Amino acid sequence: MPEKVYIGPYRPQLVEPERFELLVEGDRIIDAKMELGYMHRGIEKLFTTRTYMQNLALAERICGICSGVHTLCYAQTVERLMGVDVPERARYLRCIYMELERLHSHYLWFGILAHSLHEHEIFAKIMGEREIIQDLFEYLTGNRINYAINTIGGVRRDITPEKAEKIRKVLKTLRSLSDYIMSLLDDNGVLTKKTKGVGVLPRDKAIEVGAVGPVLRASGVTSDVRKDDPYAAYDKLNFEVIVEKDGDLRAKSLVRARETYESMKIIEQALDNLPSGDIAAKPGEPKVGEEIGRTEAPRGELIYYIKSNGTNIPERVKVRTPSYANNFAILAMLRGEYLKNARAVIESIDPCFACTDRVVVVDARTGVRRIMNLK
Repeated sequence: MPEKVYIGPYRPQLVEPERFELLVEGDRIIDAKMELGYMHRGIEKLFTTRTYMQNLALAERICGICSGVHTLCYAQTVERLMGVDVPERARYLRCIYMELERLHSHYLWFGILAHSLHEHEIFAKIMGEREIIQDLFEYLTGNRINYAINTIGGVRRDITPEKAEKIRKVLKTLRSLSDYIMSLLDDNGVLTKKTKGVGVLPRDKAIEVGAVGPVLRASGVTSDVRKDDPYAAYDKLNFEVIVEKDGDLRAKSLVRARETYESMKIIEQALDNLPSGDIAAKPGEPKVGEEIGRTEAPRGELIYYIKSNGTNIPERVKVRTPSYANNFAILAMLRGEYLKNARAVIESIDPCFACTDRVVVVDARTGVRRIMNLK
């Protein structure tokens, strides 16, 4: 007879509080439900109480891992509302900073994956060697996380020739880390044995549930905002959109591992072709209207919608994070999977549950609160 197994909202396996209700028969999951709303922070409301420039700091705190791409997506959307022409050098610099962020995000995901698979030596090695990127961010921007590099009109800090040389040296070191991760995913690799055939998301199902980023590309769909709708200087840089077809956890791992090489390629090209000039333009006045901007965050497509009433404070800001889109994929992958693989399946989308929690509904008359689930 089927029984219910609960994961969360507070559990050592979960970095952030979310609640999964699994219906289990034997050792198989036959159905799954997910509840959001345990970390509702009211960020979208706060956006409408601060100026456009002040909101940069708020956007950066939606997610600590991909904080830079949040400020970039927000800034680019505001720049359209203000009619700001971003200098060419700033566009290239944005690509460099964002690909460094993609590297540290992907390596972090591999560390957490290894931990969830009880490969603690691999976890320690990856997390230890990943520190060089965090040190690099501190050297380039003054901070390891939430580095406040993007501003409306460009970037806050330039990359000097000395800094460029430092970046190149770090990339040489990171390439060996990527090689190590790829060795774990070869036919006889340690991670291959624990990820092959786990959490399969077929191509048709990935499209149906609206998966994005590495989750979608691992199911054989070529989709990347940097190519599909280029921003910054991505249309001037040569790189490959990495796609795998098996749709399992190994495929998701291979996509991220191979993407680290592409990120290094993008950074090196941008450094080689970095144009001269200003790194920021002066912001203008916001026009009455609305704009939608999107970027390719490490987890996938990130969307910002901003409505302006012509004042210095936005009337509405809506954020669609990649984790929210990929949450539906978690449920699709859990159904039919072994219970022992539940944690790895949840980790496979690189979840940031705090990014998604803007769905607590409060009745203004009665004060009754309701948590909206995915259904």
